[in-house]
Amino acid sequence: MSEYVDTYLAESVEILRALDAPSIDAVASGLAAVRDAGGRLFVLGVGGSAAHASHAVNDLRKICGIESYAPTDNVAELTARVNDAGWESSFSEWLKVSRLGRLDALLVLSVGGGSEPRGLSVNLVRAVDLATTVGARVFGVVGRDGGHTRARADACVLIPVVQPERVTVHTEGICAVVLHLLVSHPTLKRSETTWELAAALTRGGADR
Repeated sequence: MSEYVDTYLAESVEILRALDAPSIDAVASGLAAVRDAGGRLFVLGVGGSAAHASHAVNDLRKICGIESYAPTDNVAELTARVNDAGWESSFSEWLKVSRLGRLDALLVLSVGGGSEPRGLSVNLVRAVDLATTVGARVFGVVGRDGGHTRARADACVLIPVVQPERVTVHTEGICAVVLHLLVSHPTLKRSETTWELAAALTRGGADR
């Protein structure tokens, strides 16, 4: 069992080293531009990425001062839309009611980025297409080849595949690392987090 642990950690390190830093900077700059222009950010994810979306909304609002929302945070509306009109339009119709516009942006978190021909995360595909239609910007943190999200994105972080048998767990795990990198990025960060602030105050008291 310890061999598996060593292998998994080694793969994670390999992925982190292979991440493209300029693409992360580009997403950070793009998100800051949306905030500074008075736009809103809609964070989209399915499954484990939906949990990441909720976490990201919290940090982007609290730490970065970006007005952010995730459609998956409203379970009642999401399940009503899926039940009544289907999965594929669940995000795009939610975004229409939110009046997604040219000042706004999507941040898509996904293992594959969506693929309509393969029938994978088509609700993400429809949301990205809507954003393109209305002139909203699209950002992504995605795995595999990036799918529809990467093809349409203004800036996108691609999490490389080092072991196909563990593409989902690695992509979702590294996505959390990238999200925390983004919210702590100097271009985006506006507020200090609690533990860092407490540590700074403690150091200040010790200096006195």
